Amino acid sequence: VLVEFQPQTNLATALQDTRSKVQDGKADLPQAAEEPVVTEVNISEFPVLVVTLSGELPERVLTAAARELRDRIEEVPGVLEGSLQGSRDDLVEVVIDPMKLSSYGLQLDQLIGAVGASNSLVAAGNIEGSEGKYAVKVPSLIETPEDVAALPVVAGPNAVVQAKDIATIRSTFADATTITRLNGKPAIAIEVKKRIGANLIDTLAKVREVSDAYVKTMPQGMNVTYTQDKSVFVNQLLGDLQNHVMIAVILVFIVILYALSGRASLLIGLAIPSSFLIGILLLAMMGYTINMIVLFSLILAVGMLVDDAIIVTEFAERRMSEGMPKAEAFALAAKRMAGPVIAATMTRIAAFSPLLFWPGIIGDFMKYMPITLIVTLSASMLYALVFAPTLGAIFAKAPEHHEDDNRDGWYMAIVKQAVRFPITVVLLTVALLFGVGFAYSKYGAGVEFFPSVEPDYGLLYVHARGNLSLAEMDTATKIAENRMLGWPGIKSVYTRVGKTQGGGQDVPEDVVGVIQYEFIDWRERKSANQILNDLRGVMAGIPGVDVEVRVPEAGPPTGKPIQIRLSAVDPKGLDDKARAVAARIGKVPGVIDISDGLPPPGVDWALEVDRAKAAQYGISPTAVGT
Repeated sequence: VLVEFQPQTNLATALQDTRSKVQDGKADLPQAAEEPVVTEVNISEFPVLVVTLSGELPERVLTAAARELRDRIEEVPGVLEGSLQGSRDDLVEVVIDPMKLSSYGLQLDQLIGAVGASNSLVAAGNIEGSEGKYAVKVPSLIETPEDVAALPVVAGPNAVVQAKDIATIRSTFADATTITRLNGKPAIAIEVKKRIGANLIDTLAKVREVSDAYVKTMPQGMNVTYTQDKSVFVNQLLGDLQNHVMIAVILVFIVILYALSGRASLLIGLAIPSSFLIGILLLAMMGYTINMIVLFSLILAVGMLVDDAIIVTEFAERRMSEGMPKAEAFALAAKRMAGPVIAATMTRIAAFSPLLFWPGIIGDFMKYMPITLIVTLSASMLYALVFAPTLGAIFAKAPEHHEDDNRDGWYMAIVKQAVRFPITVVLLTVALLFGVGFAYSKYGAGVEFFPSVEPDYGLLYVHARGNLSLAEMDTATKIAENRMLGWPGIKSVYTRVGKTQGGGQDVPEDVVGVIQYEFIDWRERKSANQILNDLRGVMAGIPGVDVEVRVPEAGPPTGKPIQIRLSAVDPKGLDDKARAVAARIGKVPGVIDISDGLPPPGVDWALEVDRAKAAQYGISPTAVGT
């Protein structure tokens, strides 16, 4: 059951209320039903880095190294969890010899009962005396295989029958529940998840540092590989945006330098870094980090940050050209232009302010844009009215000539003609406005909120239904994996076989294998869409398996573009209707990767115990099940 809340809901309160309601509803569940579990799902629970260990080493050595590295990674501030994939839990196996069990006249229940009775921590109460009060505990936990071997099953006056007398005890591993491979070779993976609010780049840098330090202590022949590193994409994105900000600043400064004098251009150009500095400082005080939306907003604001400074500086230069001292000129400019500057800034702020009330998940994702624009525009107004006059009074220089030059000739000619025919200009403007809108609606490419970008990685889901063993899941997944290995444009392939819990990761229940792949640099390969289309063609036709190719979503995670939910008062027949809807949608041109939430089909075995006959043989239903 997936419960969704409105973005403005207090999640802590909602989680507590949900658990309370589930607790109230437990009384209506059948006695054989499992305990319901309520968990919170958020994007921070998705892996941001996969650390894989591989090598020609015994499984026990590889597993021990993976656990040690996992523990060290989880000590890094900002790491929520390091989840081991592909490892098996330690297990003490007790293989009972039926002949020896019978020779001692014992039942299986006696051995099972002895293990349960001797594997517990007993709180024996307290001892209180004149010197104080002490808690008394009787530790009786089984910690080693030797403890199991020495376990007394039955005792007599002259002898004790121990577990080793009727069974063979050995250390082994539990049956595997997952299988992991890196580029087709067996490996144990540590999927690193970060905490909410932790800095992704700093956290993963520390994880790499800890892992590299541990590599030096590892046995020879063990290899550590990093895949699915989300910080690489974030670093590249932030670097590109920072470069774009610098280019925008340079271009704006060049335009100002062309239109105004050198010192005035420098004075106005300082409005950009000053506004950025003040704005970023205010964002930091508000608890916001420099993210993709903030950097995009800075690019959007670059051209507007110089407007206020231009108004004040131009007025001051005009007065200086008339003979007024520069200190008085800038003081007068700040006084006279305060009204227009404040009005112009508030107009722009008012235009972006409604975005603060953008509802839903998209609103929470995009709120950084209006906040960044408001603080930077306010900072530019502060610079124009306070800092620019102060600097101008010190460094400004009266221009030699302020009359119109040839650069303004073509502009003045156009203005004079427009003033002569104002009605014509208005009609042409309105016609152009509607003409552009009509042309785009007719011939444009449409509207897309978050455009697709070249991804650095992607996912491949292997769907299969039925009572499949892990070996059968691995066989089905390996077919798709082998077709992907060595594919042009793909750098690494990380495969995880086994049933995956869906939950918030939007993984269908019938997924038996997940293949995560990384692309090489986009400059050295075909476009991701071409590669994905080629992969879809290659993956088609695998018997008994459906392969779904996915790429990361642009913007906040919202799942597939089209999601249909069916509900009915009577659930009978709902599954058939869901299959019919999916089949009909599959016939629509352009629709790919259809999945559903139907429970996977399966077969269960039920053993009905004849209690009377079981009692004749001294066997309980519990013993039969064991």
